[in-house]
Amino acid sequence: MLSQPPNDAHVLALNALAATLADQRLADRFLSLSGFSAPDLKQRAGEPAFLAEFLRFLEGHEPDLVAIAEAISVKPEQLVAAREALER
Repeated sequence: MLSQPPNDAHVLALNALAATLADQRLADRFLSLSGFSAPDLKQRAGEPAFLAEFLRFLEGHEPDLVAIAEAISVKPEQLVAAREALER
């Protein structure tokens, strides 16, 4: 079975995850509040459900959502739309 290439929402969520993990404060906050471990992230990073959950986490604290959107040069609304697309 051939795997499908990631869609734009998937790529956007992965970029947001990478930016979050590059910021120690945000990475610590995400790991602490989500209960995920670093090995969990490595194992689940490609799963749409995980990425949607991660983006929902960002949505839960607007300053983090805005900071990550700025870090990856997108609007916060684009991250919200990516989460919605990943949940379909």
